[in-house]
Formats: sequence, structure tokens, C-alpha cells
Amino acid sequence: MASAQHGIGRPGSFEEYAQRIAAKTKEAAEGGASLLMFPEYGAMELASIFGETVEADLQGQITALDGLAPKVDTLHLELAAKHGLHILAASLPVRVPGRELSVNRARLFAPNGRYGHQDKIIMTRFEREEWAIGGGDGLAVFETDLGCMGIAICYDCEFPLLVRTMVEAGAELILIPSCTDTLRGHGRVRVGAMARALENQCYAIVSPTVGKAPWSPSVDINRGTAGVYGPPDIGFPETGIVAEGRFDEDMLLFAEIDLDLVAQARQAGQVLNHQHWVEQPGADLWPIPPVRTFDLLSDPDASSR
Repeated sequence: MASAQHGIGRPGSFEEYAQRIAAKTKEAAEGGASLLMFPEYGAMELASIFGETVEADLQGQITALDGLAPKVDTLHLELAAKHGLHILAASLPVRVPGRELSVNRARLFAPNGRYGHQDKIIMTRFEREEWAIGGGDGLAVFETDLGCMGIAICYDCEFPLLVRTMVEAGAELILIPSCTDTLRGHGRVRVGAMARALENQCYAIVSPTVGKAPWSPSVDINRGTAGVYGPPDIGFPETGIVAEGRFDEDMLLFAEIDLDLVAQARQAGQVLNHQHWVEQPGADLWPIPPVRTFDLLSDPDASSR
């Protein structure tokens, strides 16, 4: 897989943006990846194509980008099919009929033309107090030819029950697109990702925005590094760190994912966090909420459920 440390740019047109996304997709495919991740709010750079007035207006950005969302999705669908890749597109705010506030939505595209989405559930203070973006209504997992995945957008990875809900629904791999403007923010996401990998004995993969964009009130400062994490158990690195990128650099981080190791750790690891979750006091009182399953399989009969 390839996780993008995506440097926020300032494209002058949609075509310029599309060329950059296409170049990164080609690089991922040529590097042997079958999964490519882009970060949270990475698509906010598209606000620049509407001029400085919209670019500097938080609410204006939402309206403009909502109108572009179908075009952005078509681009990623075409690139996924062309390169035979699963692509998690950079999230962006979209308006949902019947709801007052927009949601922060990530979309996963399969090379067979199927796709699904996950909305961020828990909003940060900036999203709540300044940007007026609301939380999504529910969680999803994605059945793909690569395995069962869940998506925990940035802050969501810091809440154990959100990710555990996905794992209970079959997720072996948690994708964590992120956007943080301080080292502390990056540290919280990194610690959250590592903790979720430990307690669920699964992979957790972070894709961040990086770089400075002083013209943008939404993604002006971006700090972080991509990371691939697993449980510190048999078959995985002793630290649980499978791979990490070079801090704040625009780059792709490549890593090998072996879901057989997830199954082995859950069945016969040195510890059995995944199995022993239910032994926590109060765990039996936690009602597991319903989870939507997006079927992105080439062969629907291959589903594990």
C-alpha cells in the first residue's frame, strides 16, 4: 500500500489538481501498491480555483467544494480503474439533504467501479466552533478484494469504541486520513492509531496533510508523517511500527500489508487483546451499534459474511 503525505498545494484549475492526483496515483501503482490513501481535507486545496474571495472564506469553501464533489469522485473512479488500485480519496465537506450542517466525508473507490463512504463522527473544536461542520450518523466497513477495512477520520481514531465497532463488523485494516496543524495534534493521531492497532490486533494506517498554505483558513498549517502500525506481536515489528515517513515532506510511504498476520495474532498471539476485549468491566453492557457494509468486491460471493 501507499500512504500519501500530501503537501497542500494551490492549483490554478481543476485540471492542474487532477494532474497532480494522477501523478501520485501512477507513482503508487508503479511502486506496486494496490491501495492508495489520501488525507483528511486534502481536497481543500481546490478552493484556490475559485479565487481569493472564496479561498479565504470558510463557509464559501464548503459551498464551492460541495459543487465539485461529483467531479472529484469521477476523477478517482477513473484513476482507480486505470491503475487497478483501491483509492481512499482525500476527504472534503459535503452537504447532506435534510441536514443543516455539512459533513466531512471520505470515499473509498475500488478498481471495479464500486465505492462507498465514511463520514467523520466526532468533530474537533475547530470544526464545531469555527467551521460549523457536523458529525456523521453512522459507521461503515468496506468489503474489498484486499480485505475488510474501516475508516476512522483523524480525531475519530482517538475514540476506542468507534474503531472497535468496525472491528466487530470484520475490519482487519483501519484507514486514518488526518489533518493536524501542530506536533501535538499529530502526536494524538499517532498514539491513537497505535493504540487501536494494539487493542484490536489489526493494522492502522495514517495519511496526513503536510506543508504550509497561509492563504487557506482551513488548512493553513499542516504537520505530520504517514505511518503504518500493527500490534507489537509475533510477525509484526517489536515496536508495532511497520513504517513511517519523513516528517512534513510531500511523499508517498510504501509498506507491505499481510492480513494473515492479523489472523495469526488474533488467534495465537503473545497476548489476545482482540479476544479479551469483552472481559473489561462494562464491556458486556456496551450495545454494538449497527454498521453499514459497502460491498466493493469484484466477486460478491467472496464476502466473509
